[in-house]
Amino acid sequence: MEAAFGPSPLPAPEPARPGVRILSVVGTRPQLIKAAALGPALRARHEEIFVDTGQHWDDDLAGVFFAELGLPRPDVSLGIGGGTASEQVGRMLLALDAVLAERRPDVVLVYGDTNSTLAGALAAAQRGLPLAHVEAGLRSFDRSMPEEINRVVTDHLARWCFAPTETAVANLAREGIREGVLLVGDVLQDLAARTIPEIRDPAVLAEIGRRLLGGGAALAPGGYLFATVHRAANRSPEAMRRWLGLLAAVGQPERPVVLPLHPGTRAAIEAAGFVIPDLVVVVPPVGYRTSLALQLHAAAVLTDSGGVQREAAWLGVPCLVLRETTEWREAVEGSRGRLVVVGLDARRAVAELERLAPPDRVPLEATERAARLDLRPAGAAEAIARALAGGEA
Repeated sequence: MEAAFGPSPLPAPEPARPGVRILSVVGTRPQLIKAAALGPALRARHEEIFVDTGQHWDDDLAGVFFAELGLPRPDVSLGIGGGTASEQVGRMLLALDAVLAERRPDVVLVYGDTNSTLAGALAAAQRGLPLAHVEAGLRSFDRSMPEEINRVVTDHLARWCFAPTETAVANLAREGIREGVLLVGDVLQDLAARTIPEIRDPAVLAEIGRRLLGGGAALAPGGYLFATVHRAANRSPEAMRRWLGLLAAVGQPERPVVLPLHPGTRAAIEAAGFVIPDLVVVVPPVGYRTSLALQLHAAAVLTDSGGVQREAAWLGVPCLVLRETTEWREAVEGSRGRLVVVGLDARRAVAELERLAPPDRVPLEATERAARLDLRPAGAAEAIARALAGGEA
């Protein structure tokens, strides 16, 4: 459990002001993290109705986040998890329509690119309610990804498109979306900036190691690789064979791979009959603060997660993106070669790690990186709350 760190102190919200009643829809761990960053600013200016669809219904995936991040318990919990994407969206749409009819919000707000996001956007549109989309305009230009379809549809239904990057603004303009577009920055950067002082000291690794690894196992700065793999595209048998082989290739006895394993990914591996490589240390899903700490002090990060990509870039940690494309192109371009899209190419991954994280230099580099890190908040949460208060983009 993440309670060992204690929840991050959040700004005390002022009493809700009548006028703008916002129904916020979340359903996954990344969305809970974004809600923790944005929620206090919303509640300081507005009335918020907090709805959890239950898309991540496993307590390890979602439950611990409420306590760890200081989130209020949901006003409405739909408990809709499992099933195919179409089944999820259909059930969520019916349930959200009933919630909208009962709660009568002024605005529906959704985050990112999940099934919960799409369902919230469609429910708002069918009720004729203004929609606000946080993380609008991101594009991987890969329509085989369900997330890409969700993003595009949501942006075209939104009244407010809150874009995190200039590239996102340009993507929207190319699709004819110019009205209601605001460049606000990244709400996750706000939360990461607030959390870094709590995880900067390498001593946090001792507690994390005891909790996750047990016994005499230990974690040291630069002494491990941190990996996350959870996207649906990486759960096909061929994709799993390749990324498991990639992790086996990069793991070393003196530098194992620490892999918090998503329950869905674990089930897919077991169903396909694959075996986790010896130098990959599987741990349960971890909370936000633990994930950020494990990234900061790692030799390098390997991930297919958009959120982890950005966090690694802000932290200055070498990162290999286990996808063929990424919607976070500015993070790649601004990383000075430390954030690299390698797909599932094991040879390239090994070569990039030799370049970015040579074992003889990494422990000192990891220690110095944590000591000098100075991440400033983006101010995205306040910008979004102000825009919604004004009623105009």
